[in-house]
Amino acid sequence: MIPMVNLKAQYAEIKAEVERGLAETIENCSFILGPNVQAFEKETAVYLGVKHAIGVASGTDALHLALIAEGIGAGDEVITTAFTFIATAEAIAYVGAIPVFVDIDPKTYNISPEAIEAAITPKTKAIMPVHLFGQPADMTEILEICQKHKLKLIEDCCQSFGASINGQQTGSIGDAGAYSFFPSKNLGAFGDGGLVVTNSDETAAKIKQLRNHGSDVRYYHDVIGYNSRLDEMQAVILRAKLKRIDQYNQGRRHVAHLYAELMADLPIITPYEDNVGVHVFHQYVVLSDHRDEILKALQDAQIGCAIYYPVPLHQQNVFKDAYAEVSLPVTESVAKTCFALPICPFLSDDEVREIVGVIRGVLTA
Repeated sequence: MIPMVNLKAQYAEIKAEVERGLAETIENCSFILGPNVQAFEKETAVYLGVKHAIGVASGTDALHLALIAEGIGAGDEVITTAFTFIATAEAIAYVGAIPVFVDIDPKTYNISPEAIEAAITPKTKAIMPVHLFGQPADMTEILEICQKHKLKLIEDCCQSFGASINGQQTGSIGDAGAYSFFPSKNLGAFGDGGLVVTNSDETAAKIKQLRNHGSDVRYYHDVIGYNSRLDEMQAVILRAKLKRIDQYNQGRRHVAHLYAELMADLPIITPYEDNVGVHVFHQYVVLSDHRDEILKALQDAQIGCAIYYPVPLHQQNVFKDAYAEVSLPVTESVAKTCFALPICPFLSDDEVREIVGVIRGVLTA
């Protein structure tokens, strides 16, 4: 059996360090916003090249709190992509704002800058690009659009920890960046967790207040806040993995490039790299008109596979009535043929060859 992500192999590598850190935390009985959370925030801020990094309870919360801190609220329009996990649009809806879905680039599957420009109205207050599957969005163009129209730029980096564009880490370019530490992510916890990053002292102060019941001083509350604090135990795990994140991401890139090499002669579209941004391959998503046959063959061979994403957000039940008139041809086309193959730094070359062999058997039969 080959899983999508081999978390057991990863744990075996860091087991001693993690268990030592967890034991120390239990012994010290400092569980909420303790020394490991504080250290992790400092370490990630240095790694990502930002002034502030604030741990929160999930990637969804990171997006939600970033929107509030940047002043996005009821009736505001936020331009984003429909080809992503629903948390991106949920966070926009949480603050009473309106997600404006636009189409994607046919190569990168990231939000199209041209589509963004065409969707701007007097109600537009922010753009939320997603660095999908670990591929950085076209931040040069998007940043120019934001500056031209005086819009907030909030980066959804929930799939792109360690990815960079023009030498800058994703998340460090806009007004704020949001990360997820869901276990399968490139930098994953052993449960939920998230992070907001920013270079703004004001935004950072608001996030810290919002994550802790609207409080700066214990038992004194200035705004209605939330209970959204990164757990101390998860911070122990994340600190151990952060030390190895470049190694992990390079391992993913090795697997991705081997896949591309082995499938170069097959009628299948492999991920595009623009050589401007560094893709960290949170997922390895390919396109094929024979998706169903390939998925069945992989499943029969006990090889992990999944579809990211089968239904674009504007066609999801929760949104489809409000967006019935919205047509996103590229997004809809990609959703019909995309699927993901196993990828993680612990996937061996032989396992990659085995996976490709199953695909080849379907496509050359």
